[in-house]
Amino acid sequence: MIERTIVITGASDGIGAAAARQLHADGQRVVLVGRSEEKTRAIAAELGVDYHLADFSRLADVRALAATLLERYPRIDVLANNAGGIMGDRVVTEDGHELTFQVNHLAPFLLTTLLMDRLVASRATVINTASVAARIFAKFDIDDLDLENNYTANAAYGNAKLANILFTRELDRRFGAAGISSAAFHPGVVGTGFAAQSTGPIRHLYTGLLGRFLLTPAKGADTLIWLANGTPGTVWQSGNFYTKRKIARTNPLADDAVLAAQLWNRSAQMVHID
Repeated sequence: MIERTIVITGASDGIGAAAARQLHADGQRVVLVGRSEEKTRAIAAELGVDYHLADFSRLADVRALAATLLERYPRIDVLANNAGGIMGDRVVTEDGHELTFQVNHLAPFLLTTLLMDRLVASRATVINTASVAARIFAKFDIDDLDLENNYTANAAYGNAKLANILFTRELDRRFGAAGISSAAFHPGVVGTGFAAQSTGPIRHLYTGLLGRFLLTPAKGADTLIWLANGTPGTVWQSGNFYTKRKIARTNPLADDAVLAAQLWNRSAQMVHID
């Protein structure tokens, strides 16, 4: 296998770290991005790879990360937008956005668009870690993306994960012909700490008695690894949502092309890019 450069966000723990380990073992050049310096540095030292720090609750960090990646890596063959999480009470970031929506959608949207010229030149694959929560919990309102009304932790997370899938669809529509391939996937219900900040029912799923039945991070990372290693158009089809390596059903709104275009435009306005 030819060595490629694969950037993975949320790579300090969970499925991001598991994917990094396997892709590194497969001979890929893995670049880690994480929020925790201690955890990210530890995984990078274990693998002997580069790492960068960014807190997606601050869009200035995302802009700085994009600038560093552009400076350091002439090619980016795969961008895995994996960072995210379920939050608790409604929090507004310093950028003026609801925290769950910013961390899970706006930050990866901004990172991807800032890297777009490099991704197009590399004919890259963009992978977005979504969730079945897009179908179960989303109460999506294009005019209230920051959930100023009727906020719940579950709705915020479901909306953000639906946004990940809509972003995947629109990314394929806008840039597929230019060489970008994109996919979103549900990793399964994985035993990680990503729901630790949540005050909703999902937290009990991850921390209670059901925790013993959750997937390991290695198993949860399987579809991400499969997408990163597979050839788009042959092994998998761009613009789709996958579960267990198969195209899966999700929220019917994910098929709304008008909504996907609206979300792209609103997101661009929210992060102040053209």
